[in-house]
Amino acid sequence: MDNKAKDLPKTTDLIEGIDYYLENGNYVFKAWFHLKRGNCCGNGCRHCPYGFKKI
Repeated sequence: MDNKAKDLPKTTDLIEGIDYYLENGNYVFKAWFHLKRGNCCGNGCRHCPYGFKKI
């Protein structure tokens, strides 16, 4: 995968609706957030753009 998002300037500011949404008071990170991180965390996130599946 050619991930151009990882090359964006790093920021600690998260934008609701772009980086995450709230569900029952919990943060759910979206694919865009993970792409900006630049790698998979291996936690089996719901919106993982890297294809990781937790078994």
